[in-house]
Amino acid sequence: MKQEIEVNQLEKENKKMDQPINVKSESSKTEFTWKLIMAALVGALGSSFLYGFNLSVVNAPSSYIRKLYNESWSLRYNQEMSSSLISIMWSVTVSIFAIGGLVGALLVTPMVNTLGRKKTLLINNLFALVAALLMSLANLAGAPEMIIIGRFIMGVDGGIALSTLPMYLNEISPKRIRGSLGQITAILICVGVFTGQVLGLPEIFGLESRWPFLFGAILVPAVIQVAILPFFPESPRYLLLEKQDTKKAEKAFRTFLGKKDVSQDIEDVLAETRIQRNIHLVSVIELLKMRSVRWQIITAVVTMASYQLCGLNAIWFYTNNIFKEAGIQPTTIPYITLSTGAVEIVAAVVSGMTIEKLGRRVLLIGGFGLMTLFFSILTVSLALQDRAPWVPYISIICILGVIASFCIGPGGIPFVLVGEFFQQSQRPAAFMIAGSVNWICNFAVGLLFPLIQDGLGNYCFLVFATICLAGAIYLFFVLPETKNKTFNEIDQAFAKINKISPSVKELEKYPPEEKTVEQLEQNDLHSPYNDQNNLQMEHLEQA
Repeated sequence: MKQEIEVNQLEKENKKMDQPINVKSESSKTEFTWKLIMAALVGALGSSFLYGFNLSVVNAPSSYIRKLYNESWSLRYNQEMSSSLISIMWSVTVSIFAIGGLVGALLVTPMVNTLGRKKTLLINNLFALVAALLMSLANLAGAPEMIIIGRFIMGVDGGIALSTLPMYLNEISPKRIRGSLGQITAILICVGVFTGQVLGLPEIFGLESRWPFLFGAILVPAVIQVAILPFFPESPRYLLLEKQDTKKAEKAFRTFLGKKDVSQDIEDVLAETRIQRNIHLVSVIELLKMRSVRWQIITAVVTMASYQLCGLNAIWFYTNNIFKEAGIQPTTIPYITLSTGAVEIVAAVVSGMTIEKLGRRVLLIGGFGLMTLFFSILTVSLALQDRAPWVPYISIICILGVIASFCIGPGGIPFVLVGEFFQQSQRPAAFMIAGSVNWICNFAVGLLFPLIQDGLGNYCFLVFATICLAGAIYLFFVLPETKNKTFNEIDQAFAKINKISPSVKELEKYPPEEKTVEQLEQNDLHSPYNDQNNLQMEHLEQA
């Protein structure tokens, strides 16, 4: 009888021990600590905020910058610059931001692997500081080349930031709030765009005598991040799996999670990634050759391409014209345009609040689907805008609808998904691929959109409607839901479509020169699961 009781007790203990990853369910609210939120906000302030700010900051002083080009040319060559050459110089000024972004995306992998996530974010501020000084002093120096160089350097900053920040947020957040915390990237981009619009008003820095201060404002968020972020720890996953520093990883978990006992969190990371601490970091070429992540890569590329090619930049181009058609006075249009920035922020916040309830699939597919609908209606309203005085107001509603639809889903979720699709050793290379696609498509839109607009006129939005529809259809059939799932569970969700067995997947993760099959088997014998099982068997035999 005594032996039966002991066996029953051991069986109950075994059931608990058989579930190393399934910790006690906690409310999402309890997982948001002030240090976690502050680290995310400070990280985003010097990263995604600056990216958004630099998207909109050049609009207000565009006429003054063009004037600077002409004046400097006249002083140097004793003749005025032709209007076509001024247009070319302005196009270079705008588009070179994307070229710098591509360079920054290519620098991400060696930087985050060598320096870590936090140090990369901190060092990246050097690019912002140099760019701010160049652009803000260009008018005083009479050298417009400084603006072009500054925009390129600012692009490098954006390319590094938009890959490193999502990586950092993804690795410091618990899985139940990973999506919500990741949406801070999108929210701060929208806040940055809105801030650029506000500071560009004539009452602030939108005058000819003040426009250099618009670029000098870049220094503020960069300095704030440099001053505050060092007080927050590095990514605990990076410390544990790549630096193999368990003590620092435990300290980081305690800081972000706000609790003393983080042994279960350490255990979960090791269980999810198995023996990732012993695997070499995967290069871009190695990642592209892996069959086990083939569809993850394709999905990340399609999502990032759709993110840039969906036509939001075209909306910004048309906004002022549509407002004029609606009868709004040109002097009040800059103030009305602020409504678009406000809609962006509200939609991004709504997305952050609902992403853990609705999931990534619903918001992303729904966002692209709604953009398709609004683009279609916008095309019709633009074609019929002369038929009735109220038709232009439908166009305004469609513009706001496209912006809101974008920010609810496509605006931030692609960055979250790239971090969730790949294991620790694959993540830097994956972000380099996704970031490169992002900036190449960004540059392509800036280069090709004027040609599309000249060729199709108001019907150019049908091109973007088609892209949004194609992206929604692809994601509907391929994208699994990643909400509240571990990285291994997401990996397994793609295993069926990749048509690859777990054994082949393991061999891909551990190349022969790094890990032999015998070493893997030996490591598996000493894994936490097997150690627990062996201990359980010994207890049962003794009983």
